[in-house]
Amino acid sequence: MIAATELPYQRDQFYARDRRSVPAARHFTRWTLHYWGLSEWPRADDLLLCVSELVTNALLHGVPPGRRLLFRLKYDGEVVRIEVHDSGTGVPRVADDADEGGRGLLLVSALADKWGVGERDPGKVVWAEFVRS
Repeated sequence: MIAATELPYQRDQFYARDRRSVPAARHFTRWTLHYWGLSEWPRADDLLLCVSELVTNALLHGVPPGRRLLFRLKYDGEVVRIEVHDSGTGVPRVADDADEGGRGLLLVSALADKWGVGERDPGKVVWAEFVRS
């Protein structure tokens, strides 16, 4: 890729509010990493685990009935970015010791180089980035 003349790679997929969307997003990610030449990348499994966590969180807490989520993968030659866009309210947070569940974002924060939450109208985007080098 020549940064001055090419846009970053980007792949988008919509998923229904359905438990089958989690393995579908993992499969989509695995295929996309292969297409981008990253199937042997040592961090691919970490990225796939974060895909599962972020999509699961969106389906459980962020996608209202009858709506879908937008799953986006971006790669600029150095960073692979996962984005999960939903139209729900609320702000995701890392669980503390008193919480009985909700350890997904704890895993994401441990595995990703950076992660965060951005606004969109309606809803939010939760993202995680993995540096390739």
